[in-house]
Amino acid sequence: MDKLLQYGRELLELELHEAQKLPARLGKDFVKACQLILSTKGKVVVSGIGKSGHIGKKIAASLASTGSPAFFMHPSEALHGDLGMVTENDVVILISYSGRAKEFQFILPILAGMNIPVIAITGGLDSPLALAAQAVLDISIEKEACPMGLAPTSSSTNTLLMGDALAIAVMRARGFKEEDFARSHPAGSLGAKLLNHVKDIMRKGDLIPSVPQSATVLDAMLELSRTGVGLVAICKDGNKIVGVFTDGDLRRLLLKHGTLQDKIIDVMTSPGYQIPETWKAVEALKSFNDHNITAAPVVNNHGELVGALNIHDLHQAGIG
Repeated sequence: MDKLLQYGRELLELELHEAQKLPARLGKDFVKACQLILSTKGKVVVSGIGKSGHIGKKIAASLASTGSPAFFMHPSEALHGDLGMVTENDVVILISYSGRAKEFQFILPILAGMNIPVIAITGGLDSPLALAAQAVLDISIEKEACPMGLAPTSSSTNTLLMGDALAIAVMRARGFKEEDFARSHPAGSLGAKLLNHVKDIMRKGDLIPSVPQSATVLDAMLELSRTGVGLVAICKDGNKIVGVFTDGDLRRLLLKHGTLQDKIIDVMTSPGYQIPETWKAVEALKSFNDHNITAAPVVNNHGELVGALNIHDLHQAGIG
């Protein structure tokens, strides 16, 4: 057990030691790499083989999700047709620790012929890849954390960190915001919070609890039971809200010896709290919390009843 802990700690210490050298290496080439990505009219094409390829896929995904359209291209597949996906408007990131990957020897002349700028992420600063690139990001290490010095460990970590630095620097330069991030992550919790509006998740049609102003408390109670929203809207002329009546209002009425035959217009809360359909769902949640309520009718720009929303609807949509 002690040996296992020792092995793990030694690896982490070695990788952290190598990674700590990276910030000082960022300079003109890093700025140039960012500018190439920011100015491209096409996509960022990332390529690497072996462990570099695995890291490259992550870098491409990070770029794509933070505002820089990108995709990963396997070097071997590139030599058998996939180079056709690269256009003269693109910028290419090639990853090779040695800078001497055989596949790149064939790819680099083609990219040069198309005047496509190349960003190299490499530890071989005098390699063919580095010499052919317009910007070179130095990920060189003194020692791999693997005790045999064979398995890419420190070098893979440096590659990953350099890719993250590139993606996030470009993201910040673009002024990329939470709403932009949510659009590329619509199924995530952030997407649910920032993209969903009240009108997207509210109850509609027959699921809207409402009774006319001529109704009795019994009518309202039956509507409360039918819909399970927690409130009923009292309306005139079909969809103009004049008040609301909640489960809590019903309990308090009965405790005060009110009857189910009472007119709803005499015991309702008028005009009652309402929320606009144009609000973001997260705004509705905040409003519920601020007013200590769990449900509200939803109105359009003309103040007409168009839906109903309760706290459970918000939670089911991944909000809150």
